[in-house]
This record gives sequence, C-alpha cells and structure tokens, in this order.
Amino acid sequence: MLSAIWEEFLNIAKDEAGSRVVETWLKALSIVNWNAQQRTIFLRAPNNFVKDWVNTYYLELLRLNLGRLLNVQDLIVVLTNLEQPEVILSEFSAQSANNFLTNINSNNNAAVVSSHSKNKQNKNNNITPAKIVRKRTDHSQLAQAQRGTPVNSVYRFDNFIIGPNNTLAHAAAQAVARQPGELYNPLFIYGNSGLGKTHLLHAIGNEIKIHNPQISVLYQTTDRFVSEFISAIRFNKVFAFKEKYRAIDVLLIDDIQFISNKDQTQEAFFHIFNALYEARKQIILTSDTYPSDITGLADRLRSRLEWGLITDIHVPALETKIAILKKKAEQHHETLSDEIACFIASKEVVNIRELEGVLVRVLAFANLTHQQLSLELAQKVLGSLAQKAVAMPTTLERIVTLVSKYFAHDLTVLRSDHRGKDVVFARQVAMYMMKQLTDKSLREIGLYLNRKDHTTVSHAIDKISGRLKIDAQLQQQIDQLIHEVNT
Repeated sequence: MLSAIWEEFLNIAKDEAGSRVVETWLKALSIVNWNAQQRTIFLRAPNNFVKDWVNTYYLELLRLNLGRLLNVQDLIVVLTNLEQPEVILSEFSAQSANNFLTNINSNNNAAVVSSHSKNKQNKNNNITPAKIVRKRTDHSQLAQAQRGTPVNSVYRFDNFIIGPNNTLAHAAAQAVARQPGELYNPLFIYGNSGLGKTHLLHAIGNEIKIHNPQISVLYQTTDRFVSEFISAIRFNKVFAFKEKYRAIDVLLIDDIQFISNKDQTQEAFFHIFNALYEARKQIILTSDTYPSDITGLADRLRSRLEWGLITDIHVPALETKIAILKKKAEQHHETLSDEIACFIASKEVVNIRELEGVLVRVLAFANLTHQQLSLELAQKVLGSLAQKAVAMPTTLERIVTLVSKYFAHDLTVLRSDHRGKDVVFARQVAMYMMKQLTDKSLREIGLYLNRKDHTTVSHAIDKISGRLKIDAQLQQQIDQLIHEVNT
C-alpha cells in the first residue's frame, strides 16, 4: 500500500514541481514507516545534503500531497538519513517527532552520497569505496597528467551568476570544490550547450587549486580524451595513457556524451573511472543530456555515471539574463543600464553564450562608431535579430510578451500583487498558455510570475479551462495568441 501511495505521490509531484525535482530529489527518498495514530510518516534520504534540501524546499509538497493520499490532515513528515529500525520509529509520537528531527540535525555527521542501488552496484562490481588517497604520485606521472587543457582562470565561482536555473548545480560544484573526493562522486552536470556547465567545471578546478595546491587537477574535453586514446593505441602507449589519468586527484571531463558509440574508448574510461573511484578521487562530468538518455553507452558505464549527484542547468529567466548581461558588461569596462539590459535580455536566444554574443555586438558597434551606449543604439544594432524570419522557440518570455501586449499589462504588472479583475484575468491566461505550450512545471511558472505557491497556477489553469468550455470568444482569443506564439 505504501509503495503504491509513494508512486502516486511521485506522479503528482512531477506535475507540480517538474520531472527534474522528482528525478534529482524525491526519487532519492524512501518511506521507512507510517504511524496512522500519530499522523506521522517517516522518510529516509540518502545523505544530509538531500535531507536538508528537501526539508528546505519540498517539505510542504510532501506534507500536502501525502496527507491527501493518506487521507490525513496536518500530516507530520519526519525526514532522516539514519538507519532507524522500524520498531523504534513506530514508537515515536507526534509530539516527539520534532525532537527526533532536532536530534538528527544536531547529531548527524556529513554523509557521502549513497543509496541502496548504489551499494548494490558497488557490491556487484567489486568496488569498495575507500577514503581519498592523499599519497602523491611521482613527479613524472603528475607532469604527464597536467598535459591536458589548462583550467581557465577566467571562470571562477565569484563571476558565475546564480539564478533559479542553476542553483543546485552551483551549490553542488562548490561543495565538491571544498571537499574533493568526499562528496557527490561523481558529480554529473547536464544541460543544453552554452548555459554554464564548462564555467562550473573550470571554477571547481580553480577553487581546488587555490585551497589545495598539492592536489592535481586535470580538465579534459571528451573529444581530446578520445583523440588521445586513439594516439595511445596507434603508438602502443595505452598503459601510459591509463596511468596518466590514474595519477590525478580531480578529473574534469566536459561533454561526456561524445564518448557515445566508441566502445574501446568507453572500456578505457570505465577502468579509469573505477580506479579513481576506488581511490576516492573526485570525478566531475558534464553532458548535454541525462545519463540514461545518452545513446550508444554501455550499461555498466551508464550506471557509474548515475552513482553520485546528478544536477542540471537550464535556460535562465529574464532576471538572471539581466544580471548576466550587467556582469559581462562590467568585464568589458562598460556600464549597462537597466533599460538596455532588459531590452537585450528580452531577445529570443537559446543560451547564455548567444546572449553574450548579442551584448558584444552592441558594445562593439558603440565602440567602433564612437557612439554613446543607449537603448536607441541597441535597438538599431539588434533590429535584424528581432526580425529574423525563423520560428522562435516557445518560451515563458515569449508567451508573457504577447499576453502583455494583447491585454495591455506589462510583465511588471503581471508579476505584481495587483488584484484588479483585468490584471488577474490576463495573468491567468498567461499561466494557462505557459502550461499548454511549454514543459515547465507549475512551480517554475509560478516562480516566473512571482507567485509563491504553485497552487495559484493550478487554480488559474482550472479557471481558464472551465471558462473555455462555455466562452467561445475567449477560445478565439487564446487560439489567436497561441497562433502568434507559434509563428
């Protein structure tokens, strides 16, 4: 019964919070015990990091939805990462649940990411995790290990712009940089090209080199790794190739998806991964997709990529884009006004790299023509960009722009607490269209429109859906807006 309830909860959570939240956080939890008399459910997390994150961001989601499924009001959710016997947990009363949480929070030591499936994989593959080996290898091996692409000192944590699209990835990267080989191994960061994955890889390397100069760090793209392995085969130096990678303490591999369908390279990387993991050396990888979605990958290698913490980076919201543009302008010794930054950020670009390219185009034009940076100049330079005759991707920004224009209420008003009837209606239409035309979760839509509770979005969708059944004119209006969004 409890397992069926948990599966139903995960389905609900996927709709309300999004599949990323479910895959990264909620699927890591398991039900330990259910005390019906005390209205208390006990859940177990694999480690303190997951426990604390869920307690901070998803406890209300658990409490409300599990409460409905269990038909209980004011459900108490107790989250732990201790191996507590069920007989002990069943003796807890509702009153002692808070004490239980307090004791756990005060007594628990930081834990390494682990799970039942991970332990099972370790056992089946004869890999026994050990403490990181701090013994230095000989100088010739270290010198050879450093012959990768150098860590770029430009990419640091202090110039990485944090937003809702990358909060977890940034926090995990910092945690790994502070304790390499001891937390989240491997760390797997995925997301589309140009969103900051490589920046985080280099930032980890730079942070480790500052605070732990004795630790050897190697950054390598997968393309270079593959080319190096092919050369090693050609010149009969495969053993030296493997020893080079085994000699380092922190391995940063960019775009691991390019190892797809390269069986011999996968075999070599598999053994390198095992050697580093057994020695408790840190592995950080990036990809454009989730490990299970990488085609042409051996199952045993895929399972290892999923052992540690998996986190993603996605397209930033408007506010984050503005912050990025201002930071990049500062690096070019320019000051970008809010007006210009907002205009550039509103352009339909698919990633941060393209956004930076748009900014550079404006700055270069102003510099080369000796003109003052202004909104009019930006509009002139980017006029062709706005008139591109290509289908633009459906984004929250595009939807809200068209809705704002149609109902004569700008984004600031839609995101405000204004409760006027016409504003509320326009906001509800925007929420409805966002859910219909994008894969964003209710929570992501709510955050974009500055709503604290995803239930507001759910209510808006139900409201508009209900009106569409009886209001032909509204159906015509929304059909027109959808047509404009898709053209």
